[in-house]
Order: sequence, then C-alpha cells, then structure tokens
Amino acid sequence: MHELVSQRGGMSRRAVLATSLAAGAVAALGAATPAATALPAGAGPAPAADWFADPPRSVRPKFRWWWPDGLVDPDEIAREIDQIADAGFGGVEIAAVHHSVKDKSVLDTARHGWGSRPWLDGVEAALRRAARRGLTVDLTLGPSWPVAVPGITPDDVAAAQELAYGRASVPGGTTYQGPVPEPVRPAAPGVTRRQLLTVQAARVDPANSTRKETGLDLASVRDLTATVTGGALTWTAPADGDWVLISYWQRGSGQQPESGPHSSPAAYAVDHFSPAGTAAVTDYWDSLLTPSLKVLLKAAGGAFFEDSVELETEGLTWTAQLPDAFEKRTGRSLLPYLPAVVLDKSNQVFAFEAQVTRQIRHDFWETVSDLFNRHHLHALKTWAHSLDMALRSQPYGLQTDAIASAAILDIPEGESLGFKNLDDYRCLAGGRDMAGRTVLSCEAGAYNGTAYSTTWDRFLRTMGGAYAAGVNQTVVHGFSYATAPQASWPGFAAFSPYNGAPGYGESWGPRQPTWGHVDDISGYLGRVHRVLQAGTARADVAVFRQTGYTATGIGASWFTATGVPLGWTHQFLSGPLLDLPSATVSGGRLAPDGPAYKALFVEGDFFYGSAPTLAVTDARKLLELAEAGLPIVLFGAFDQAQTPGVPDDGETDRLRALTARLLALPGVVHVTDKAAVGDALARLGVTPDVRYATSSTLLNAHRATDDADFYYLCNGKHAETVKPAVAAIDHDVTLRGTRRRGATVPYLLDAWTGRAVRLARYTQDGDDVTLRVTLQPGETVIIALGRPGLFGDRHGNRPYALASDADDVLFTGRGLTVRAGAAGTRARTTRLSDGRTVTTTLPSVPDPITPAAWEVEVEDWYPGSAATRTERVQRTLTLDALAPWSRIPELADSAGVGRYRTRVTLPDDWTASHGAVLELGQVSDTVRVTVNGTSAPAVDRLHPVVDVGPYLRRGDNSIEIEVATPLINRLRVAQPSVFGTAARQDHGLVGPVRLAPYAQAVVS
Repeated sequence: MHELVSQRGGMSRRAVLATSLAAGAVAALGAATPAATALPAGAGPAPAADWFADPPRSVRPKFRWWWPDGLVDPDEIAREIDQIADAGFGGVEIAAVHHSVKDKSVLDTARHGWGSRPWLDGVEAALRRAARRGLTVDLTLGPSWPVAVPGITPDDVAAAQELAYGRASVPGGTTYQGPVPEPVRPAAPGVTRRQLLTVQAARVDPANSTRKETGLDLASVRDLTATVTGGALTWTAPADGDWVLISYWQRGSGQQPESGPHSSPAAYAVDHFSPAGTAAVTDYWDSLLTPSLKVLLKAAGGAFFEDSVELETEGLTWTAQLPDAFEKRTGRSLLPYLPAVVLDKSNQVFAFEAQVTRQIRHDFWETVSDLFNRHHLHALKTWAHSLDMALRSQPYGLQTDAIASAAILDIPEGESLGFKNLDDYRCLAGGRDMAGRTVLSCEAGAYNGTAYSTTWDRFLRTMGGAYAAGVNQTVVHGFSYATAPQASWPGFAAFSPYNGAPGYGESWGPRQPTWGHVDDISGYLGRVHRVLQAGTARADVAVFRQTGYTATGIGASWFTATGVPLGWTHQFLSGPLLDLPSATVSGGRLAPDGPAYKALFVEGDFFYGSAPTLAVTDARKLLELAEAGLPIVLFGAFDQAQTPGVPDDGETDRLRALTARLLALPGVVHVTDKAAVGDALARLGVTPDVRYATSSTLLNAHRATDDADFYYLCNGKHAETVKPAVAAIDHDVTLRGTRRRGATVPYLLDAWTGRAVRLARYTQDGDDVTLRVTLQPGETVIIALGRPGLFGDRHGNRPYALASDADDVLFTGRGLTVRAGAAGTRARTTRLSDGRTVTTTLPSVPDPITPAAWEVEVEDWYPGSAATRTERVQRTLTLDALAPWSRIPELADSAGVGRYRTRVTLPDDWTASHGAVLELGQVSDTVRVTVNGTSAPAVDRLHPVVDVGPYLRRGDNSIEIEVATPLINRLRVAQPSVFGTAARQDHGLVGPVRLAPYAQAVVS
C-alpha cells in the first residue's frame, strides 16, 4: 500500500483513512479529523536530498480523466487508477466528456448517464482505489461544462438566464401602435416562459453610431412599460429625430452542457449569479453522496472542479437579481442604461456617448462580477469545505474580475489552450498570492487537432513559460477511459474523432508507446511543482488592473514587452485585492509576507481605450499604500483621472484631489512615456531579483522559504505564437538571496534526475550570487540559494571557483573538480574564493566518437482484434546512418518503440579520470539510455545530452538508446478517414549522436 505521509511526521489524515478503508472499516470512519493545514514557509526541517528527488503524490501532476458518462466498469476504473499511480502521477479529475461519440444513442443516459448508479459505482471504485494508492480524485461539478445538473428545466429560477431584446424603429412625429417588439432571437428549445422587464424609447444619435452600434441619446431614454396593455402599446415619437423602441425580455437560456445529453433527465446550465443556481448544484450533489462516498471523499477526495465559465446565450447573460444589485452597488437604476449593455450574439447593439458607455458597461460587469463571486464561488467553496473538499475553478469566460475570483478560490486554474500568453496566468497568480494561497493550476496540453501526434517536448515547452508565470500544478489534458461502444483502436478518446478529424489534446495512457517512459515526465513535473509550491511566491512588481478580466492576452505595457526580457517579474492586482488583510506595506514591500512586491505600477485601463481610470476607493487605498512607503509608478494622464464607472455628483473632483495628493508624494513617479518606466523604477531604487546585462528570453519565478530562495529559470517566450523562435542563451545571471544568518551558497536542482548539488563556480556580492546560465530553447534549470548543508550537501564552506578556463567546475565526491573536453593544453587554471589561483593538469582527452552503425529493433504497433488491443510486430534492421522513421522504407508508417544499439571502443589509457557525455541530437519522442547494461538518469527532452561517464570503461562499450514515438504515423494508414490528412511525422532517433569524452581532476 502507498501511503501519504504528512510533512509534520507520522501518517496523514488521508493515509489513516486509506488504511482503514483497505481493512474494510468504512462504517467506523463516520467522524474524520479535520484536514491538516498547509505548512507555512520554511516550517519543519531543512530540505534533505529526497525532499526534491522524491516529491510526494500531493505535488505530482494529475490527469483530466475522461469518462463516457457512467458507461464504465469498476474493475477497469481501479485498473486505470493503478496505471496512473504506477506512472508517477498524483491524482485524477473525473470529467464526463465524449465529443467523439456522435451517435448519442450508444450512451443510454437513462441507464448509465452522469449521476446514475453506474456512474456513482465508478466514482466509488476510483476513490477506493485512489485511497489505497495515495492519489486524490477531483470531481467536476457537472457533466462537461458549464456547470449543469439534472432536475431543473430551462424555465426554472435556478436555470441560466438571458436578457433578450426586441426593437422597432419609429420615425419622429409618427405613432407606433402594436405588440411589444418580439425578441430579435427566438428562445432556445425547452424555454416556454418569458417575462417583460421593461420597454423603452430612445432617440437615435448618429454622432454616437458606429458600423456595429446604433448611437442613442441617454437623456432621451424614457420608460414606456406602464403604457403596455395586453402585450401591446401605443406611442407617438417626438418630432426631433428618429426613435427606437426597445423591449427587454427575461427568459431561460436553455443551455445544456457540452456534447450532451449526459443524463436523464437532461441537465441544464445553472444561474451562476444567484443563490438558487448554486443551491441547485449543491442540493443535487447532496442527494448523490451516500455516507460511504462521503467517507471516501475524506480519504481520497481532492477538489470539486469547475471549467471555464462558458455561458452561451443569444442575448445578455442575466439573473433576476441584477437590477436590484446594480442599484444597491451604484445608487442608480440599471434600467435607463440597459441599451448600452444589451447584446445580440455577443455583439453590442446600442451605445451612448463613448465615455458614458464605457462607464455604464464597467458598472454593469462589476455588478455581475460581485454576484458571481458571492453567490457562486463563495457559496460553492463553503459547501465544498463542508465535505473536506477544496474548490478548483477556471474563473473566466465572462467579463468578470477573474483576479478577485482567484483570491476566493482554494485553487484557481488557467489553461494552455485558452490563454493567449503568460500575462493571463499572472492575473490569477496575483489573486492567489495576495490571498495567501499556494496553488495555481493549469489545464495543460490541449492542442487543437493534435490527437495522437502530441509530443512531450511540445508539452514541456508550453509548460516551461507557464511555470515562470506562476503555475505550479499541472492537470494533463488528458487520460481517456479505455473504451466505449463504436470506439476504434487504440480505444475511446474524448475528442477524437472531432468533427471527423483529430481532436484536442491527447489520450495518454498505456495505449501510447511513450507510456513506458512517462514516469520520467511525471518525475520532472513533480519536482518542478515541489519547488514552486515551496514557501511563498516573490514578484518584483504588482500591476494594478482596473478591470480584472483574464484569458484576454492583454499584457502589462512596459513590463511585458521590455521588463520581462530584463529579468523583471510582475503580477496583476484588481481593486478587491487591495482590501485583503495582506494589502499592507512594511519595509517598502506590499504584502511583505507573501509576494512582497517592491513597487506598484498603475496604467490606463487597456480594456477601455487605456483611459486613466481609478475608483475613488482604490485611489484612497493607493494613497495609503504610498504614504506607508510603497513605491508607485503612474503611467498615463492620471492628473486628469476619470472614474471607471458613472460618477456621482462631485466624485470626479474627489478622485482628482486624491490623485493630486498621490502624485505629490516623493515615492510616486508619474510618467507619460512608456520608455521612461524603467528609469522611473530606478529613481525609486527598485531593481529586479534576477538581473543580467542584455535583453534575454530567460524567464524566471522566485519562491522563498526560511531555508532557501528558489529560482526557476526557463529559456522561453511570452506566447507560443511569438516569432522568431527562441534561441539558445549563454550569459551571466545575478540572483538576489534573502538576507539570512550565516553563509549562502547556490545549489543546482536537476528536475530530470532529482539530483541537488552545490554549484562550484560563481561570484558573490553580499546577498547577490552571479553564475553562468546556458539553456537551449525551452530548457529549464532550478537554482536554490541557501545555507551550506541543504539537500544532503557535504561540502560545507569549502572554497569554490570564482573563475576557471576549464569547461566546467563541479563538486564531486572527491572535492572541487575541474573538467574539460576540448583538445589542447592539459593545464587548467582556476581562481578560488579563498584567494588562491590553482593550476590543475588533466589527462589527455580522446577525440569525440560518432558511431558508424546501429542495430535497431523496432516494436511496431498495429490495431489488434479489439479497440483496446494492440498487436506488436517486431522488426530488425541495420542502419549505417540515422534517419527519421518516416524516411526509412521499412518504418515509414510505423509507430512504437525502437531500441538502437551500437558499440564504441575507448582507448587503453582510459582511466577513472575520464568520462563522456552522450549527445543524442534530434530524437522523438521520449528516450532512455543504457550503457553497458546500466540505465543512465532520465534524459532532458529539451536538451538530450547525458553524462554517461560513470558507466564507461576502457575497451569495448555497448550503448542502447530506446525511443518511443506517438501513434500518428500508424493511425494515418489505420484510420485514414480521421487521421489521413496528417502528414508523416519525423519520429525516431535522428541524431547526430556523438560520444564526447572529457577528463577531470580534483583541484588541489
């Protein structure tokens, strides 16, 4: 049995429950102890070697686990939990997704729909097996997305609502006599009720009209609702211009979850802005959860999950509470402003004068945001906690304050598919860190049209930048349940076929040839998560955002374009975060115990024409922060600041009085040129924690504990679509350490091998450590700055190298060691930290070796006798030159596992002072190396170079390189109707492969 062990020592609550469940004692566990709270930064003993090398299940990556509703077998469920656990993953999220099943008659919702008895049996089997294996199980709040539950109809008060509009033109001086204008869009199927909210007349104002929006005069809006009799009205328009009648109808949206139906009765999306909508969700779950399931949730439950808020309506997303909530929030009636917010298929219809329209729309969506956060997220989180579960959610998709939402959630989540760039993650990270939470999750690896052709190196390139932007949990998209009726080889896949073509993301699992190597991937991800969940996040600058949307791709002006390439880090804050308990200043830092921002940057609202807007309450808070010593940079015309919403009488004057006081403070700098932002920060004495001399594609994330500062470094880019491609980097980097008692030394943490070793060549200036960083595109490295002795290091305060003409300087078991691989002089000179300069003589180094021939055994995968069966055909061939399988006639359409074997001969003078690195060149997809029968450490997929020195010997040596490929080349010919349009991909070992010897010696 695998048990989760608490970091405090002893067995965790979940492990105790798992042990009891394994013994069949479910009935005795009705009253479980509360969940243990997360450790504060630095709590417990300093990190030992296995702290990094063997990360616990709790920080390992998870899978989104797609089920064909309840058409699952408990034995298969347990088997798949074992597969995921054996592969080194930490949990699953059960999601009902089956876009690939077009014939919904094969999924009988009455017998095995979502929420049915078979579905519950599957959930129970998953939880029970997960408890025994130490995994956690997350549950989506409804089938597919958005959140929906059976038992409500589109007409119910708990169902998702929309505001539809109708219109009729009335020329000036003429009379309209007839029915209230019908909605321009018909109601969705199943919607039988509607309610007239109001009818208005407004004069058309051509000056405010655009190609898409009809301009109206706000002062002319008049309410005609009282004149409606029997569904009709009579009204004569004034003679001064043309007029329009506008009717507004409240009705259900009739939206069902994606790719439904999933249940019987059918599920409908709930109202996300009212208590009734949330109660429909929680009441339904309370009816599902038996006592035994509740106990199992305590043992292996993780979080309830909500996907992005994809409410789809023909009109305006609505709830009956909106008018009252708007008036309570603003002191004004919403109804006269409705023309400026009503939508037609997501498009604005009417507009008033531009500034007023902006202000109205801001007030409206802020009200919607408040309702969403209060009645949906807060209420769901409270309910989840009552079951010892967390709430994980993607709080975006509408024009709501996702930054504030992230501060509410236990686990906010972004996604690699929907997010445009890294700033989208930084929005959620700001909410997480200001609220004192730890985890920012990511739905990772959903690439359109790449089913069975996704490579892990693409996945790693995507996640490399996301981790630098604050992500520290990965939910891999995804793992499909084994089979479903009419599924074809290699099994049921949630999104393939998708409209007759390959779908989104992958269906990882044993059906994939790379699965045999996947624990290398899960180990790497788990170690990255381990570091990035340690202690608390640190960011240089907080960027204040008046409108807290995310998933927009809108960045942070100077910081995104110029600051990040210079080492700066930033996160986004919105107004509600300034009211959190953490929003205090100490030592010039905002939230000193959390992200500890060194400065606050405020610019115009990008979502509304970069207008220099501030709410009075936010301006007052900024003034308080600045007076407490927080440096602030204002970019834009904030001497003429405007309110983001419609101002009350005198509100603009009060705002400008506050901004005038703010601008007069010595710790506040006002700039109007974006290029001046860097100089403004310098004037304030603010510098980044990571610094280098020239612009670079290096990205970084910083976490701090009582024992160490952890720096995650990635050679990546702001967005995957950015061109040109990232190039290799090789330059000095200065890292700032936290002032601690005693000496500070740097450690290199290799997330692929799990090794943590003290660095041997660097310079130090106070708390700053400068070292050389060399990274290939997408490659990452983790550096820790802490006291001697961390991670099991035994080199203490030994001298280190300040400079050397050796290729490398490292600490080995024998002490400070220099290494060189280039031909030429054998003497290497090293300047040490104790003031000495030492010359070390190295033995001669043989020339690099390029193997001349390869014996290749290929395990070629074919469709078997059933959808879940794979036939493996063995092929053997000899290659005089390496090439991708697509260009080798015998392997042109092959997919599977290839084992490349060769032999190399090392000279007689090869000694224990010699070694070599094996350079693999181009290889796809996953790879493992064995030398003389000994497995080498895991291979970095983005820089496939392996130190094989410990495994070599003089004379004859055998080398085996095992490569696993995606399935796409086989599926192109096995299922041409779906995958036939895909081009052959260049998988296999392409090289060039080279064994590059080196020599090393201890520095005396």
